[in-house]
Amino acid sequence: MGVVVNQSIKNVIITCLGFGVGAVNTLFLFTNFMDEKYYGMITYLISASNLIWPLMAFGVHNTLIKFFSSYINKDQQDRFLSQMLLLPFFIAIFLGLLGILFYNTILNFVSDEDAIAKPYIWTIFVLAIAMSYFEVFFAWCKVKLKSVFGNLMKELFVRVLTFILLFFVYYQVISVEQFIYALITVYVLRMLIMMFYALSLHSVTFKLALPNNYISVLKYSFLILIAGSVASMLIDLDKVMIKQFLAIENVAKYGICAYIASVIIIPSRAMHQITYPLTAKLINERTYDQLRELYKKSSLNLLIISGLLFILIICNVTALFNVIPDNYELLIWVIILIGSSKLFDNFLGNNNSILYNSDHYRLVLYIGVGMALLSFVLNIVCIRQFGITGAAIATFIAVFCYNVAKLLIVKSKFKMHPFSNHTFFTAFIIIAFVFAFYFWEFHFHPIINIILKSILIGITYGFVVYVTKMSTDLNKLINNIFKR
Repeated sequence: MGVVVNQSIKNVIITCLGFGVGAVNTLFLFTNFMDEKYYGMITYLISASNLIWPLMAFGVHNTLIKFFSSYINKDQQDRFLSQMLLLPFFIAIFLGLLGILFYNTILNFVSDEDAIAKPYIWTIFVLAIAMSYFEVFFAWCKVKLKSVFGNLMKELFVRVLTFILLFFVYYQVISVEQFIYALITVYVLRMLIMMFYALSLHSVTFKLALPNNYISVLKYSFLILIAGSVASMLIDLDKVMIKQFLAIENVAKYGICAYIASVIIIPSRAMHQITYPLTAKLINERTYDQLRELYKKSSLNLLIISGLLFILIICNVTALFNVIPDNYELLIWVIILIGSSKLFDNFLGNNNSILYNSDHYRLVLYIGVGMALLSFVLNIVCIRQFGITGAAIATFIAVFCYNVAKLLIVKSKFKMHPFSNHTFFTAFIIIAFVFAFYFWEFHFHPIINIILKSILIGITYGFVVYVTKMSTDLNKLINNIFKR
């Protein structure tokens, strides 16, 4: 766990900084510097790109991690990596041709009421290419157990440059239209920087010849492509569906609440950068005792840490919305439902890594397709019935069912689960803290309220975790901090 802890701590810091800058952009700069219709449109374009890029990547970013460690011959490695670079390229060409042929149909799919988005629909394709190849080169770095720089580019690079571009809009250095094109350029630049860094870690001699196990590689890529598309749909489908049934500014309102709730995923995103390749290695070596230990520890530690974030968000969100423009109202149930789904995602630990790197990933595929269809139907029904909150209800139900299914598969096939007595105690503590602090407010400025309340919650929660010894890893980390 030494490598995991070392890089996870760095990744947590980077991810926290990234989400911090993103929070400033999302909650304050976009809401004050840009009309809510344009803000909603930008959220829609990025969400739509997030739905497409897993299809374009063809599962290569996961395939690369699963198979790379199995090649010990340089020639086979070069063949494999060359194949990984070509697959997204051919898919991009295919999708590009479809986009050209059916461009008018796609434009007509965008309702007349939201014609503001029509001139920028083509940017979804460009963003998807940049995102897909960025993830491919990021995975390239992960197999060398070098995740920190990639995480820096993933979490901070775009958000910092977006921060700067928003001030350019505010001071009228650039127009909103120029901001959109500049933002696309930022994503492309990020992809290129990641490419050069990945090649510096492991150079490749480009070869058209396929590796010996290319059929297994292609089969895995195809199935993981669908599984990855399902995961993206469960995250971003709600925003795209809101636009189809409600005015586009509602996408911005929902996006703000969803972003606040998504902060809970920080620990998971940070730890998975390094646990994913380690899990692949443990499965390839069939060291299941170590895998079982990693599964339990990653689940418990992520639940404890993300539980604190869940408490802080729920208990401070009312004060936070007092400093956000009034036209962005607090949708508390959106935050609770999306936050709970993210908390459940953290509780899974390295469950996804186990499934995607094992021979049972096909089961995830079948279930995932069902969950994607369920999510699509639920969004249609719930948004029509409950408005914006309906999208959160649909997402929560779909994610809950999907996660339960994945837990059952790992339990059935690997005879392991992440539960322990500490798991249920941690869940009880999280619920107790929410009820204890949600209704209690200081009578100061909202920002001061948030700071004071967060400090009080953080110290109390940390004390309870430490005294009850819920996690030996976290206790060791706390002891090391105090020793230093």
